[in-house]
Amino acid sequence: MPDQSLSKARTPEATTGASEAASVHEGISRRRLLGTAGATGIVLGTAGGAVGYAAAPSEAAAPLTSLGTDRAMFHGKHQPGITDGLQARGHLVAFDLAAGAGRKEAAALLRRWSDTARRLMAGEPSGHDDTAVARDAGPSSLTITFGFGRSFFARTGLQKQRPTALDPLPEFSSDHLDKNRSNGDLWVQIGANDALVAFHALRAIQKDAGRAAKVRWQMNGFNRSPGATSHPMTARNLMGQIDGTRNPKPAEADFDQRIFVPEKPAKGEPTWMANGSYAVVRRIRMLLDDWEQLSVRAQEDVIGRRKSDGAALSGGTETTAMDLEKTDAQGNLVVPINAHARITRPDQNGGAAMLRRPFSFHDGIDSDGVPDAGLLFVCWQADPLRGFVPVQRKLDRGDALSQFIRHESSGLFAVPGGAAEGEYVGQKLLEG
Repeated sequence: MPDQSLSKARTPEATTGASEAASVHEGISRRRLLGTAGATGIVLGTAGGAVGYAAAPSEAAAPLTSLGTDRAMFHGKHQPGITDGLQARGHLVAFDLAAGAGRKEAAALLRRWSDTARRLMAGEPSGHDDTAVARDAGPSSLTITFGFGRSFFARTGLQKQRPTALDPLPEFSSDHLDKNRSNGDLWVQIGANDALVAFHALRAIQKDAGRAAKVRWQMNGFNRSPGATSHPMTARNLMGQIDGTRNPKPAEADFDQRIFVPEKPAKGEPTWMANGSYAVVRRIRMLLDDWEQLSVRAQEDVIGRRKSDGAALSGGTETTAMDLEKTDAQGNLVVPINAHARITRPDQNGGAAMLRRPFSFHDGIDSDGVPDAGLLFVCWQADPLRGFVPVQRKLDRGDALSQFIRHESSGLFAVPGGAAEGEYVGQKLLEG
C-alpha cells in the first residue's frame, strides 16, 4: 500500500468545479457546496439533466442537493474514474468472455457498455429495462471505467495488439493470491457518491453482458462520504491512517507522463492505448486485530507519519517534505529505515510513481471473529514496470507494514483512452 497514494488528493479541478457550481445552484449555501465538492474532487454538472430523471412527469422539478448534481463526463481524452476524486461507494468487477465469444461479440458488448455508461453518468435511465433503482437521484459523481486483461487478446484473436506492459506481474512474498478472484478478460470500475447509484450501474453493466460474458469476480468498496468532515481532507484507511498524502497531482508538470500512455506510444507499443493507462488492482487484507494491538507510537513508526494529522515523523504538517536524515537525541533515525512512507517515496525508487485511487472494503467477520477488511488497491500508471513493480519489490524486501497486510488477489488491466463523441471505449482496438 504505497504511501504516495494512501489517499484522496484534492485537485485543482475539484476547486474549479466547486466554484463554478456555486453560481449554478443558488439554493445551496456556498460553504456547504465548497465543502462537498472539494471532498469529492469531481467537476459538477448542471442541475437540469439530473433533475429531469429525478422528477415525475407531472411534478415540478425540485433541485437536488450538491451531492446529487455532481457529474463526471463520459467522453473525453481519458476515461473517467482515474483522476476524479475518491467516491463514497465503489464496485470492481471482472468478466470473462463466454465460450465461443470473440472479437465481434466483444465489440458489441463494449458498444453496449459505453452507451449505458454515458447515460447513467448523465443521470439518465440506462436506456433499456431500467430497474429504476436510482430514479430519485442525480449522477452523484458516477464514473464507469473499462479495461482489458491479458487473456482478452487471445480470446479475441488480437494477440499482436497486446501491449508488452500487460506482461504478468512478478510474484511477491506477501502474495497469497486467490486465482478465482484475480485477473479476467475484462475489468469494470464503478464509483459514485451514492450507494444506490453505484449499485444501479453495477446491475446495468451485468445485465448488458448478457450471453457475451460472465462475471469472474466482483468486489465492493467504500470511502468516507463527501461532506462528512468539517473541511476537505485526505482520506483515512481502515487502519486509521491518513492515506494518499504523496499522491501525484494533475497540476504537476510530469503527471501525464507518469500516469498516461502518450499520444504517440513508444515504438512497438500499440497506438490504440494512446491516452490510456494501466491499472493494477489488488485486494489487500489488513490484519486489523494485530495492527490494533500496537500502540499509536508503534503504528506511527511502521508508517513513518503521525496518525493524528498525517505529518511526517520528522516534523511539520502533512505536506511538509520528509527529512529522511533527521535523528533523535540518541542518534536514531526519526523516520525508521523500514517505515512504509520512507520506502515508497519516488526518490527512493528511481522516480517510480503511481496514482493510487483505492476503496476500503469490509466483507464481514469470519468464524474466528476476525474482520475480513482492508483495501481494494487500485493504482494507475503509464507503465506498471516503471510504476507499481519497482515500488512493490522494494516493499517486499523490508516494509514494516508487510506483517500487517496480505495481498489476496491481483489483476493488471490495459485501460484505453477515453471515447470521443459517437465512439465506444476500445473501438480503436476492436475495429482497428
